Amino acid sequence: MSATAGLARLNGLGAEAAAAELLACCGSAAWSRALAGLRPFASEEALFAEAERVWWDLTPEDWRQAFAAHPRIGERAGGWSQAEQAGARDAAAPLLAELAAANRAYEDRFGHVFLICATGKSAGEMLRALRARIGNEPEEELRIAAGEQAKITRLRLSRLLL
Repeated sequence: MSATAGLARLNGLGAEAAAAELLACCGSAAWSRALAGLRPFASEEALFAEAERVWWDLTPEDWRQAFAAHPRIGERAGGWSQAEQAGARDAAAPLLAELAAANRAYEDRFGHVFLICATGKSAGEMLRALRARIGNEPEEELRIAAGEQAKITRLRLSRLLL
């Protein structure tokens, strides 16, 4: 299916079905309902622009809901997360153990899973990013994680249309 056909299919779904498909792209119920309510989209770029606008208009609680839909980096994942985290899938056991410990420390500090757009990144790159970000102030880190979620969402929206 082409992206144009995928967009037409998304535009043609009922509101609940569209929201359910969008929820797979971003785990915020408020985001998926709001975006489903803005259909029809004239183009992919219009969809991407509205997805971004709606995301940044949400509350931190909505962001955290989306974060909670992600598995920890380095853990066995299914669906789109499995492909996105391919760089961690075959990492050596000691590196995965370091990732697991760093994930726990991050979650203890910030109260949510470490979020990074993992596509194309190795396990080592993700661990270095986690270690670099763990010293951030909580409010700053929340916005950084929200930015990573926005990147992930755009990639997933592109896949949804195919």
